[in-house]
Amino acid sequence: MLRFQYMSFFWLLFVPFVLGGIYLIYLSYRKRQIKKFGDIQRVECLMPGHSLWRKGIRFTLVMMAMVAIGVGLANLQAGKRSEKVRRKGIDVMIALDVSKSMLAKDVSPNRLEKARLLIYRLLEKLGNDRVGLVLFAGRAYVSVPLTVDFSALKMNLSTANSDLVPTQGTVLGEAIDMSRQCFNAKETKYKSIVLISDGEDHDEGVGDAVKQAVSEGIMIHTVGIGSPEGSPIWDDEMHQNKVDAEGKDVISKLNEEILSDIASKAQGIYQRLQNAEQVANILGKQISSTEQKNFGESIFTDYDSYFQYFLGFSLLILLIEPMIPEKKLLR
Repeated sequence: MLRFQYMSFFWLLFVPFVLGGIYLIYLSYRKRQIKKFGDIQRVECLMPGHSLWRKGIRFTLVMMAMVAIGVGLANLQAGKRSEKVRRKGIDVMIALDVSKSMLAKDVSPNRLEKARLLIYRLLEKLGNDRVGLVLFAGRAYVSVPLTVDFSALKMNLSTANSDLVPTQGTVLGEAIDMSRQCFNAKETKYKSIVLISDGEDHDEGVGDAVKQAVSEGIMIHTVGIGSPEGSPIWDDEMHQNKVDAEGKDVISKLNEEILSDIASKAQGIYQRLQNAEQVANILGKQISSTEQKNFGESIFTDYDSYFQYFLGFSLLILLIEPMIPEKKLLR
């Protein structure tokens, strides 16, 4: 199995193409300028030692060296052996509220950013589990299905915002249903949902969604974000707090009652988010204490790196390039 360890360095591969295009434009411009003085071949005869071919060779070598450097920095690797690693864990779906009310700043810097930090901390505690992500506001959708590749989950999490779900609201019931559908329906255990929300403006289908989840052996933990006193909702587009029809600030309050009720009915725990590390530790311990199943994942655990060959090749080219004279040797 081949892979590149640092894909971010691939942007360097665009540089030779850009410079090559600029070089071709330069050659075209130069040709037009020479034509002003007469026939190109006759004009070049008046330029002793001139060799456009040699300049092209040197330019091509430099571009080849840049490509080799880009590939070398990306570090091409090949798997030496595939090992079947037995992992014990459970399936965890994280349902994150991204409604506009999550932009309230009664927690710093705001509710959504605080929730994002909590999930990052929680993933550190769930190294042996499969984890997925559901985003919801007025609708819910699966952002990342169950996976052991936390890098993909973190990437989607980093871009999660209230604009991804245009329909506003807090459909807790639909978020639970969407998360439930990501699990293996044939299993009656090894499944947990972590629901993170302020619980405000929730839908009426929460009760039925919780009952269905419990009947399928799913445990639901809930995390409340915000304060019971509430806070204005910041509007990024208007650069001011969101106001109602009367021009008064819309105040968003944490609804702990509904979140606590969901957790108690689904054999889970409720936590109010204040310290992300503390809450992540509590959730991590609670999840790891439940009965776990064996995951069989085929993973390449040992890789050989080949960056040195590409960097060595580029160095060799850069040593050869100055040795090629730009002009013909005159006799």
